[in-house]
Amino acid sequence: MKFVHAVEGLSLWVGRAFGWCIMLLTLSVTYEVFVRYVLNAPTVWAFDMMVQMYGALFLMCGAYALAQDTHVRADVVYRLFPVKVQAGLDFVLYFMFFFPGILALVWYGWEIAADSWRYKEVSFNSPASIQIYFFKTLIPVSGALLMIQGMAELVRCVQAMRTGVWPERLADVKETEDLLTEADMDQIRSVIPGK
Repeated sequence: MKFVHAVEGLSLWVGRAFGWCIMLLTLSVTYEVFVRYVLNAPTVWAFDMMVQMYGALFLMCGAYALAQDTHVRADVVYRLFPVKVQAGLDFVLYFMFFFPGILALVWYGWEIAADSWRYKEVSFNSPASIQIYFFKTLIPVSGALLMIQGMAELVRCVQAMRTGVWPERLADVKETEDLLTEADMDQIRSVIPGK
């Protein structure tokens, strides 16, 4: 489990670091709205910055979401299976769909980033001609991080198939919905005798 937790730690660190893109997005949108509608002096760079910050957040937080098991999934039937069956199913699906898709992301992302660096690509949507080859480098990097996290998930699946229990994940933030559910359950237990 040292390998799994080391990879999860990396994914958490990268996700938290790129989570600050939300702050940059908020500040840039606020600034743009102010200068556009109050001062009547819109910027030429705000739109491109917002697109790149959102794209960076989306790309670089994929491994974080996988490490925290927060990707959206249709698990109406899946959650009814025993843990060993869930783990076996996940193991097979990682090889059938996840790894081929991520390998394509890394392969073609590398080609896209290399081409972008070769001709020093700039945004054609911007009058400021903002450079975007730095941003396109994040495509293969995010794919590599997802590939590494996917390997950790395979180890997690093998462990669950052996023991029948999913290994603990490194804890980070919790959804408000989950916190409220836990608080509600604690309150119910305190009222019902013997619980």
